[in-house]
Amino acid sequence: MNEQLDNHIKNSIKAYYKSRLAMPLFFIAFLILIAILYPVKSLIIPSSYHEGISLDKLYENNEKFVIASLNDLYFTGYTKEFLGYTNGYYYYTLVDGDCLVVLLNPRDCDQGMPIIDKKIFNAEILSDSTSMDVLLSSMAEDLNWTKNGITNTFNKYMLSEPDATSYIAIALKVLIIALSLYTAISLTGYILYIIFPSISPAVRKLSVYGNRRKLLKEAEKELATLPQLATDDMFITEHFFIETSSYGVAIVPISEIVWIYKYSTLHKFLWHHFSISYTLRIVANKRVHIHCPKNTKTDIDGIMDYLAEANHSILVGFSEENRIKVESIQGDTIAMRKLLAFLSKRV
Repeated sequence: MNEQLDNHIKNSIKAYYKSRLAMPLFFIAFLILIAILYPVKSLIIPSSYHEGISLDKLYENNEKFVIASLNDLYFTGYTKEFLGYTNGYYYYTLVDGDCLVVLLNPRDCDQGMPIIDKKIFNAEILSDSTSMDVLLSSMAEDLNWTKNGITNTFNKYMLSEPDATSYIAIALKVLIIALSLYTAISLTGYILYIIFPSISPAVRKLSVYGNRRKLLKEAEKELATLPQLATDDMFITEHFFIETSSYGVAIVPISEIVWIYKYSTLHKFLWHHFSISYTLRIVANKRVHIHCPKNTKTDIDGIMDYLAEANHSILVGFSEENRIKVESIQGDTIAMRKLLAFLSKRV
């Protein structure tokens, strides 16, 4: 028995998923960095704000995004302009004895409705806002007040609906949720595959041919005993084709292989041609497809010759004739015809 190939498939699965841990770990670091620089928790799960709750405490606790519920909002007569468009209407309301400035989206206040009896909306708490400073300066000038006098009348914070519902805020929220889900699912899956290689996708695909654990055990035993043909990352044993490369792990019984062919890829930078690599593609029963990229022509030709000799029913080489035969064997043509017939009836 070759000790170097003992449990080689399981060890290759573990090594493959260990190498893939880098990406979710990078996203974890990225999400932590965003959480430090930005109130992520508050963005995803806004706090509730209404009369009796202090904006000071919310802001100090980094809960800068809220779902506000306010009564009796009065239009100030002022709007916020951006690139020639009105993107907000300034209102004010009394909350716990303080006059609070609220900036609303144009569509949510009917372009400046004079009085809004009740309003529930998403908003960002802004402090020392330039917009509010400009607003108070304009109001002081129009009312013939001093800037300090009118500033002392209003709460130092303001609520901005446009800032909480902007495309940037929504895109950031979607990005954070998507990255969080991807990271959680990927990291959990990779760790499980490292601990239990028999549940990895490469082994689960064997289930269509029988008991996956039994087939894996047979493949490991044959590979460790004596592979009949071997390259750097492809092996042929008595009953199995096995790939254990940095691009993934694949196992398929030779008796289930239907079609094999290779295609070349020209690697170049600008007008310089550097090299040509070859990819082996294997199509097996039950619609199992295997790609073995970046191999040499000699290695792939040797694998194809050996597989063709081991299973004389395998179709060799890419051609339209072979493609049609494979579709017929796997029932793809029949299924497609049924689908087209169904769709035509529906139309």
